[in-house]
Amino acid sequence: MSDFQKAPITNVTRSLNDLLGAEYLHAVCEAKAFLTGEHAQTWLALADQPVEFYPAWFQQRGDELVDQIGKQVCPGYPRSAQGASTKSFVAATKTRWSPLSGFGCFRLGEDGKLYLITKSEHYHASLGHSFPGYNLIDYAKKLGVPNATHNSTRGYITRLLEQELIRLINGLDKQDVSGLQCVLNSTEPHVLNRVLNLETGSLAVEAALKMMLARFYQLDKTFNEPLYAGKIPVVLVIADYNGGKEANYHGTTVLTQMMRGMWPAFFAKLETAGAMVVKSVRINDAEHFDQLVKEYDAGNYKIAGFFHEIILMNYGGVRLTEKFLHHVYAVCQERDIPTMVDEIQSCIWSPELFLFREYGLSPDLVSLGKGFPGGEYPASRLITTAQMDNLNQFGALVTNGQEELASLAYLITIEFAMANKDYTKNLGDFYENALRKLTQKYAQHLERIEGRRHLSSLYFYSTESAVKFCKLLTDQGIDISAQTYKANCPPSALTKLPLTCTPKMIEFLIDKMDDALKHL
Repeated sequence: MSDFQKAPITNVTRSLNDLLGAEYLHAVCEAKAFLTGEHAQTWLALADQPVEFYPAWFQQRGDELVDQIGKQVCPGYPRSAQGASTKSFVAATKTRWSPLSGFGCFRLGEDGKLYLITKSEHYHASLGHSFPGYNLIDYAKKLGVPNATHNSTRGYITRLLEQELIRLINGLDKQDVSGLQCVLNSTEPHVLNRVLNLETGSLAVEAALKMMLARFYQLDKTFNEPLYAGKIPVVLVIADYNGGKEANYHGTTVLTQMMRGMWPAFFAKLETAGAMVVKSVRINDAEHFDQLVKEYDAGNYKIAGFFHEIILMNYGGVRLTEKFLHHVYAVCQERDIPTMVDEIQSCIWSPELFLFREYGLSPDLVSLGKGFPGGEYPASRLITTAQMDNLNQFGALVTNGQEELASLAYLITIEFAMANKDYTKNLGDFYENALRKLTQKYAQHLERIEGRRHLSSLYFYSTESAVKFCKLLTDQGIDISAQTYKANCPPSALTKLPLTCTPKMIEFLIDKMDDALKHL
């Protein structure tokens, strides 16, 4: 085992004063004292109380639990509530896997068994369950910091987070106050300096689409004629291997569902009327992209924007290459085509916090979510430029995304993730390399791996092998799923490991994968 594998996760100790500033907390404590009639000193002490984000005992206990994965460790709760959901949700629900409790990278199910959350609870639990650093949220609650606010009363914590996101997304040092102010004031193209706070990733991505469409259509009668009024907007997305639109996934609002081939009859009427067109670009095919630009960025058409993920986690974890995206971005910048990188599923898992920064891209719009608030709150963000800042408040739909405690969850996650950048990269590389060795060892079953680091997938030659592989693992308490239902996508098994995974957990997972592959 290499030295980095032996090294523990870096523990971070912070108080609310450290994260938010003593001057602000002093004002909060004075307000709390007035409202309750108590002395401010009690609350000031709490504001200065340090919290260990990932104490040694927490990591040690996590490693101790590895040997219990897949075993019945408590009685469970067999008499669970029936629920009253729609038939599709009921059909998909596995109540035995539903959580009774969670700790680190583990979920204890209603069946009393211990599960390893190798999909991070669908990206939400980026730091695992019961992350100790989030105890600062409880402190903030005790100080009376309210969560609910309106878009006209965005709180201090939310505004502080907005600045921090702009600093990080532009690669600025924390001490570079003047540099940050310069970025915030910039009206230059491709400078990310505007933040929209929304609860869900679907709304964040939809806001990006609306900003693109606002260059073709007036939001309402108070707006001037748009730059490309009269042109037919064409949205480019990533194609599936059949040439269709099923590979892309950009949320669950009606228009973004249409972008991936849903509501076909409805969308056909929009296309026939010339209201909006969607075309799909073949995966990592720069020549095909150029062909579409030549055809649809001319005459009556204008390409409204290019939507993409970097790792297509809803299409087998396919990863777009740096070469392809650099070519695409160069063309888009030459032709005034806004680029939208959807990092709802990849943000925070990169050592840079944003995977597009590893690629050296300069997008016009970036969506964030899921991993940043660590599953504590629904809280997504859309980050954009001065040029794309073209909607009013209600056009952007920002009435429900200003929660202060959700913003605090972001700041806590960021503080921990930045302190563990090297750990994230090294352990992620270790995991990816271990998967690569499995593909070499079991070349008769495995075609290749896709994705990157924690967000990696195994590609199988047959659907039967992928399904059996995942069943063998889930029967042993490992949360993994086979993706076999998308158009012409090679059958694959996807993982999305929490950032707080340890070498022992990864070695356990690889050993179980190895054993499962032996039994195919």
